Amino acid sequence: MSWTRRAGVLSGALLLSAVGLSAVPAAAAEGPIVTTRYGQVQGKAGETAHAYLGIPYAAPPTGDRRWKPPSPPASWTGVRDATAPGNPCMQGPSSTPWGDLAGPGTPSEDCLYLNVHTPAQRSVLKRPVMVWIHGGGFTIGSGSFYDGGKLAARGDVVTVHLNYRLGAFGYFAHPGLAAESAQGISGNYGLLDQQAALRWVRDNIAAFGGDPGNVTVFGESAGGGSVCQHLVSPRALGLFDRAVAQSGCGFTLPTQDSQQRNGSAWAAGLGCADVACLRAKPAGELLSASLSPTARWVPNVDGRVLPLQVNEALESGRFHRVPVLQGTTADEGRLSVATAYDLAGRQLTAAGYPVAVRALYGDRADAVLARYPLTDHGTPAEALGAVLTDSQFACPQSRTAGLMAAHTRSYQYEFADRHAMDYLNLPVGFPLGAPHGSEIRYVFGGVSGTPAQNALADRMLGYWTNFAKTGLPYAADAPRWPLFPQVQTLAPEGITSGTTFPRDHKCDLWNTAGAPTAPVPAAFPAP
Repeated sequence: MSWTRRAGVLSGALLLSAVGLSAVPAAAAEGPIVTTRYGQVQGKAGETAHAYLGIPYAAPPTGDRRWKPPSPPASWTGVRDATAPGNPCMQGPSSTPWGDLAGPGTPSEDCLYLNVHTPAQRSVLKRPVMVWIHGGGFTIGSGSFYDGGKLAARGDVVTVHLNYRLGAFGYFAHPGLAAESAQGISGNYGLLDQQAALRWVRDNIAAFGGDPGNVTVFGESAGGGSVCQHLVSPRALGLFDRAVAQSGCGFTLPTQDSQQRNGSAWAAGLGCADVACLRAKPAGELLSASLSPTARWVPNVDGRVLPLQVNEALESGRFHRVPVLQGTTADEGRLSVATAYDLAGRQLTAAGYPVAVRALYGDRADAVLARYPLTDHGTPAEALGAVLTDSQFACPQSRTAGLMAAHTRSYQYEFADRHAMDYLNLPVGFPLGAPHGSEIRYVFGGVSGTPAQNALADRMLGYWTNFAKTGLPYAADAPRWPLFPQVQTLAPEGITSGTTFPRDHKCDLWNTAGAPTAPVPAAFPAP
């Protein structure tokens, strides 16, 4: 552990002792009670895991706090009920194969809450902590959509799932907001929320039996992108010890200037020339205006929270040198194709395939079509799915794994259960394979499938939790996981490793100078 990390952990431990936080949860008849820095919380006991839900980690970002960095929550007296999750953050309804990604509750601006799950069995040793950042294109989702109880109990870890501001509430940038900032920046409030939650973990998780000196941040899609953004953010120094980025890392982000220009135009559409006007608007009106298909609510490179594009920072070695595990699914893009076509009541035809590719890649489309001919794929949908898989996920992720490998322990995987989503019985006219988001329930212990699928899920849970414990991915009765450039293929038929991943995904087309520009996956319909 680095000196700065040790110093942060030590100061957190001293703070906990100064305010009298208990070392382990004290069980009460109605549920276990834990004393945090801000007051006591009473969770609900389970046979294998205890849950502490809806804990505020920051003050509600409402009123004058709208579009400001998060501030600490208010302390409370008495015992706070922590048996139900807090509100999800403001977002439009999301129809996905998994359901509404907002999870339980009604979306609200008052949403900066987190959930903690701990194994029911006591331990004299502090447990590793795994902090989950949900996906959803930075516009939808919640920390409560996935339950961390099974992962905590079976992996012997403490899990933390958090909400963060989304869409216009989390990523709106404007010159008026920059003028309020001591650093002259705006936007990135959702990323700052995530960092505030990590500071809460540093200062409070020991009371839940977690080790503040062994924290892994992990996430998928926009959550995976967020993980890599924290890897290059100076403000995240010392807040985590390992990182896992699932199906998202080096997405290209807008600049501060472009995001502020776009924000000014959006505000003008609402009849507002200044921030005061915008803060006076009801949240529902802002949400409705933010759902325009042309709006792009993502983090921006502001020079402070994000000093550089992720790939630029990785190339120059300007990132936190912690072990990183990252990867993709074998058929990332197929769910997007299914959503745009089959699930929308239409079908991608052979004639429509080149039209779709040209719409995405313009004058570079001929090069793409030459490498992805229809004759190489079972259906036009599978062909377009392969293009999206390789351009938006597989090859960018392979590149970031390689850049990190020059400076730290870097591990890459490909999840390849081609029947991972069969249980949903979706009305799709082509095989979905292993699409975007299909690996998440394997990590969280939520699989009830064939014996081979169940075994794969057990091994993946082991790989992830042991990586959190030691920085080395290993699992009982599972093959060794070698460092990059070896890529671990995770499939029910067997777990193997090899170096053909870049060739298999045509990364020479996507990861070289002058390559066709891949559109940024800003709002995929998966968690």
